[in-house]
Amino acid sequence: MSRTYTPKEISWLSFNERVLQEAGNREVPLLERFKFLGIYSNNLDEYFRVRVAGLRRLARLGSKSQTILGYNPKSTLKKVQEIVLEQNEKFEKIFAGLLQELANHNIHIINEKELNKEQAEFVRSYFISEVRTRLMPFMIEKDAGLPNLRDDGIYLAIQLYRNDTGKNRYALMEIPTQVLPRFVILPESNNGKYLIFLDDIIRSGLREIFFIFDFSDIQAYTIKLTKDAELELTDDISESYIEKLSRSLQQRRHGSPVRFIYDRNMPAEMLKMLTRVLKFGPDDVIIPGNRYHNFKDFMNFPNPGKKKFYFEPLVPIPHRDILPGKSILSVMKKKDVMLFFPYHPFDHFIDLLREASIDPFVTSVHITLYRLARNSSVINALLNAVRNGKKVTTVVELQARFDEEANILWGNKLMEEGVRVIYGVPGLKVHAKLCLITRVKGDITQRYAAVGTGNFNEDTARLYTDHLLLTSNKKITNEVYKVFSFFNVNYRKDNFYHLVLSPFFLRNRMTLLIENEIKNAKAGKKAYIWLKLNNLTDTDIINQLYEASNAGVTVRLIVRGMFSLVPGVKNLSENIKAIGIVDRFLEHTRFMIFCNGGEEECFISSADLMPRNIDHRIEVTCPVFDKNIRNELRHIFEIQWNDNVKARKLDPSLSNKFVKTGKEAVRSQTEVYRYLRKAASSGSAKEK
Repeated sequence: MSRTYTPKEISWLSFNERVLQEAGNREVPLLERFKFLGIYSNNLDEYFRVRVAGLRRLARLGSKSQTILGYNPKSTLKKVQEIVLEQNEKFEKIFAGLLQELANHNIHIINEKELNKEQAEFVRSYFISEVRTRLMPFMIEKDAGLPNLRDDGIYLAIQLYRNDTGKNRYALMEIPTQVLPRFVILPESNNGKYLIFLDDIIRSGLREIFFIFDFSDIQAYTIKLTKDAELELTDDISESYIEKLSRSLQQRRHGSPVRFIYDRNMPAEMLKMLTRVLKFGPDDVIIPGNRYHNFKDFMNFPNPGKKKFYFEPLVPIPHRDILPGKSILSVMKKKDVMLFFPYHPFDHFIDLLREASIDPFVTSVHITLYRLARNSSVINALLNAVRNGKKVTTVVELQARFDEEANILWGNKLMEEGVRVIYGVPGLKVHAKLCLITRVKGDITQRYAAVGTGNFNEDTARLYTDHLLLTSNKKITNEVYKVFSFFNVNYRKDNFYHLVLSPFFLRNRMTLLIENEIKNAKAGKKAYIWLKLNNLTDTDIINQLYEASNAGVTVRLIVRGMFSLVPGVKNLSENIKAIGIVDRFLEHTRFMIFCNGGEEECFISSADLMPRNIDHRIEVTCPVFDKNIRNELRHIFEIQWNDNVKARKLDPSLSNKFVKTGKEAVRSQTEVYRYLRKAASSGSAKEK
């Protein structure tokens, strides 16, 4: 590993280990720990689909790949496999410990061989009424290929054995978790609660499925396949963008396998047969697991009715400036408002859209859409605006990874209702989070903008931390209007004096901001850079931060995920400190604070400091002009920087050691909630 940079794929695994730490943390409520196991598992699935698949493609390029990456993808792949296997051992120990803790509370997950008579009758009835008709086995023949296995599916690999001949037959059968719950609650026994995996209900009925075969014994082992999720769009001009994308999505289902997980109790002969028919080679990632896979299902583990097993609810706090039954547009006309989800309710944004949809003076609504909730209130509000005669324009990004099909459906629905739909910008992914409301009264045109760090998605807004600035400041609204004009006419690039638009201006602006701090530090002035990000991997910006460190600039970094900078190295980065926070909410917001000689400059951004965001996406970084909001962001950063409960040091060895200061415990997400609740109550008092 380079002393100067950590490969982003390795640093991401370090982030996911922080998630695993939460699953093993006895201070976390019991069923929340199961959720963290599910999050870890789901994260790892996506990591293999995207990151590992990308490394494999680069490795095939040979020596060129090292020039592209700055490190050897083959050796990185080997390191990835070592780390994943090591983490898998930790995962299984944690899972076994959690099962024991459940049992200590008289909650038991049992298999088909541990059922009492009443439970066995229940399972038999459930199998016949709910499961049996959903099972469609595929017999594996010696010289025949396999059907296309679903990337997100789990399968039972089944062995039918005959004692008299010693010969086996094999079959595959998908566990139908798309239509049936993974966990089934069984009848109680001795005042205890009992659950069983759907996998084991199927195991209990296998003889009924394979009755036509003459066999002495039948065994089933769970397997899981992860595939390359890259989309390949052709240059065929005879096809529309949606046609190309739809065809590419079909091809994704047949993507190359990148990971195979199997039950370690599977016979060696059976494993050899499966890896052969699945065409896995010696360099592929093959991981022995336990009896069960797809732990992401633990994110939806049944509620046993015990509050102590969950985090105490944090009820969203109404923003002090947004009052029930009062116009949000009127508030925005007077002052800027910064919402911070999930501490503030996402309902505020829905209320804003609803108000705009019925305000007789509002003429148009423009919005970017990247990932939407399953039952999107944002979509409903936009459709309501159209029905009320407003001109609505949506910029729908079709290449939002794993949401492509959903976004095609949303785009079609919007167009059917009369919404103007723009499908992004050719060659650039639209990741900016923007909404623009135009209101015309007499000769006066007033624009109102919402500029955010996260998606307009009420589902994720309950789980992810994100900022959303509501403003009527013309410096911002006029330039948001320019961004939407660019979506309309891609060849026209306006000048921007306040918003920092990627891929055109962010790299240069970051360089100027960092160089300004370096200049001030060398002049003996106070100089600091505070960055709150999801990912930091861009080597040019990392080099500039190293230069800033050597010039005496104090650099504080709070980074959740991929982190290629190596902090705390003498003569390289000794003035750089970094932490990562993993807690009940996913840290997703992005903001930056620069000392600027005492006249702080502050920005919120949809962009991480990665080459893809800086150079290949439409992103918006927005200055924060309101002094009170700047102070609020500074205070939130300081609360997080002082976290000594959920913060880990990001150090050169990727040790993930918890920050321990010896001071009074500071759990930043709880403290931010208290801070905003206090701000809301003081604001309410002023209103009265």
